[in-house]
Amino acid sequence: MGQTWVETETAGCDLGDVRLNRRLEAMLQALGDRPEESLPTAFQDWSNTKAAYRFFSNGNISEDNILEGHFAASALRIRATDGPILILQDTTEFSFKRSAPEKVGFTKISTGRKLKEGRFQKHAVCGLLMHASMAITPEGLPLGLTTAQFWSRSKFKGTAALKRKINPTRVPIEQRKACAGSTICACPLN
Repeated sequence: MGQTWVETETAGCDLGDVRLNRRLEAMLQALGDRPEESLPTAFQDWSNTKAAYRFFSNGNISEDNILEGHFAASALRIRATDGPILILQDTTEFSFKRSAPEKVGFTKISTGRKLKEGRFQKHAVCGLLMHASMAITPEGLPLGLTTAQFWSRSKFKGTAALKRKINPTRVPIEQRKACAGSTICACPLN
């Protein structure tokens, strides 16, 4: 009997504790079985939901740790593919309503409704940004993520000025560096 999809995607993952590795597999299986559900409904009982929240709040686990196995599985699928591979990129904004944006992250200032004085009301949008790159075949077969980077705007002040000096999409492959963790980035500035 072969590996399940969860075992394949987590085989290259080492969270430092066998129990954490098993918890990640169980969580991925539950979320994969019920992707449209809330966490408590997806995990189906209070003990599994509490275990998931403990997992998420564990300071020793990061998105790099969690995605490490998927990146390794993606690399194996890419190497096993004949022909060209397309890398599609997208940046997604996850917005949250919070009274203290600094606890989540800051993404931008948004203009709201017009006030009586004629000025527009401005408010901070808090959340995270994620830039992901996915490898696919020309026929559209997804092979997996090749990078996923998470940030908030406050971490990247001044990078627009750097982009005017260096175009990261025009860097020769020999000069590309690996970003922190298991993500791969074409930007030589890291």
